[in-house]
Amino acid sequence: MSECKRIALIGPGAMGEAIVGGLLRKNVTNPECIRASGPLAARVETLHTCYGIQAYTDNRAAVDGAEVVILAVKPQKLSRVMSGLQGCISPDALVVSIIAGATIATLAEGLAHPAVVRAMPNTPAQIGEGITVWTASPVVSEEQLALARQVLQALGQEVFVEEENYLDMATALSGTGPAYVFLFMEALIDAGVHMGFPRRIAEQLVTQTLLGSVEYYQKLAIHPAQLRNQVTSPGGTSAEALYYLEKAGFRTAISRAIWAAYERSQELGKGLNSKAPEK
Repeated sequence: MSECKRIALIGPGAMGEAIVGGLLRKNVTNPECIRASGPLAARVETLHTCYGIQAYTDNRAAVDGAEVVILAVKPQKLSRVMSGLQGCISPDALVVSIIAGATIATLAEGLAHPAVVRAMPNTPAQIGEGITVWTASPVVSEEQLALARQVLQALGQEVFVEEENYLDMATALSGTGPAYVFLFMEALIDAGVHMGFPRRIAEQLVTQTLLGSVEYYQKLAIHPAQLRNQVTSPGGTSAEALYYLEKAGFRTAISRAIWAAYERSQELGKGLNSKAPEK
């Protein structure tokens, strides 16, 4: 980026800090151009000490003159935050929200600001290896879209979608996805320990198996079913294990779990978006 974009971060939690770290790591802007605001002075001072950014406990002061306002607060705090920021965001600024369930319409109305990007990152964004699905309101300019892409690429990969309903789907698939992977890892490790491996060895075997399998898939770029068939010899150990997984409904359980997460995301969104900003 050729100039120092003034960015205000409202909500300096784990994902907020991930955004700050990513912006600086990717040289999207400079530390002195980032303002982080939150209710706890100790927290924003910690970010100031670690990253050299400006610390605020007043959201209105933090967004004053900002070209990008990033909302990373908890959903239950959104109404109060929007009420406090109404009329304070520069007309030319871009609002980027990573708040699960909060629609563009709710954000635009609550902030009285139409230029809104809604995004759904996931946990690996905290180390710059996440993936973010995002969309934008119709009034967001091409320049602002490019700026949003730069901000989100600081968290890892990004995927722009035209339809906002994909955000609820992304919440269930990629947003919640790390939880499924961690549960699968835990089950594999515990199985290894049950067989007799020391836990540290079981953890190493499982971790590298997952990492290697993903890299192998990406390198060959063929359907996962073909890869599975390659390692499944007739009458072999893989065939026996897969038989029991299918018999136990492994594939169906995953599909139903993701669908349940999708429905829950929609339910939470309805509750969040039905609330008028507090006065």
